[in-house]
Amino acid sequence: MRALVVAPHPFFSPRGTPFSVYYRTLITAELGVEVDLLTYWEGQDVAIPGVRVIRIPWVPFTSRVRVGPSLKKLVLDLVMFVWTIGLLLRNRYDFVHAHEESVFFCTWLKPIFGFKLVYDMHSSLPQQLSNFEFTKSHFPIGVFERLEKAALRNATAVITICPDLAEHVEPLLRDSSRHFLIENSIFEDVKLASAAPPSAVEAEIMRSVPRPPLVVYSGTFESYQGVDVLIQAFARVQERRPDASLLLVGGTPAQVARYRAVADSCGLNGGCRFTGRVPQATARCLSQQATVLTSPRVKGTNTPLKIYEQLASGIPLVATRIHSHTQVLDDEVCFLVEPTVAAMADGILEAITNSGRRDAVTRQALDLYDRRYARHAYEEKMRRLLQLLGQTPTNSLSAELEHRHV
Repeated sequence: MRALVVAPHPFFSPRGTPFSVYYRTLITAELGVEVDLLTYWEGQDVAIPGVRVIRIPWVPFTSRVRVGPSLKKLVLDLVMFVWTIGLLLRNRYDFVHAHEESVFFCTWLKPIFGFKLVYDMHSSLPQQLSNFEFTKSHFPIGVFERLEKAALRNATAVITICPDLAEHVEPLLRDSSRHFLIENSIFEDVKLASAAPPSAVEAEIMRSVPRPPLVVYSGTFESYQGVDVLIQAFARVQERRPDASLLLVGGTPAQVARYRAVADSCGLNGGCRFTGRVPQATARCLSQQATVLTSPRVKGTNTPLKIYEQLASGIPLVATRIHSHTQVLDDEVCFLVEPTVAAMADGILEAITNSGRRDAVTRQALDLYDRRYARHAYEEKMRRLLQLLGQTPTNSLSAELEHRHV
């Protein structure tokens, strides 16, 4: 079986959707499918056995595509549309796996080329227009709503990534058996095609990790992530635990400068450190040094990919009590707090000082991850998806999955 994956993102780049694309494609190839992956010109090259990465040509003024809808993405997606047609004319694909907005033009192409269509729905795109403040006009939002409904009706299979999105999709589907909830729950190191050795800056970051108690945030620095709330909360933590340190991993130079100013205004000078963006392996090593991990997100509905890795880390997690988190998390597996400065500070202090609850929370988090989100559960869902599309896994992974299923 042969598949075309259409991924309208800078691939690979260390943020949520490209991680999802990587793991989906990795497992699809491991299950015996030959894959062509079409993506933007920008991004790090990856090495996935059985996968050929194809990039659209360079387009002026389209570098550094940010998260969410943008005019840059619109231009790049038009080029993706043309390149998709070219690939479909030259190759015979059994199915097309369309991520996010690429499903719109793949829906139009489906009856022409006769392929089966998988819609990998990372979010509701009409909601994105509002959430990222791209537009408040009812007209484009209404157009996207109609396009989304058409894609859901015409897709052979639909993948959603979290319960909230699954609940949004179910009433819109003609046949719920075509729907697969596959959380972004695996987190192996991404195999870059030419992984460079750690730079001197990265080596220095690793050597100078503050001593415990160490509070760590790792992720993007978009405003909805609540990094400012975390910094202000940590200022209160340090009043009671002056030995504690905060390490913030990620962020563009402009974002780091913005939040460094917040830290300075809170008087955190030496107690709060920023690394900027670092490779995935470095970010993981830094998180493993933590006494407490944090997810201070203040809004959103999709579950962050990093939550699953945090559950499996064996380190207590302090997370905000918002829908993004509570679809997966509860008070038994983490320290859930309201998305306020005072509540975040109290949660971090309890996670540092209450050893009995720390142990219980981490033990139950590991158990939850092993039961519901580990690699075997992810593979089983992908196997069932491929069976719907007419593919029976034929390699050694298939035999292992069948053994687990029995």
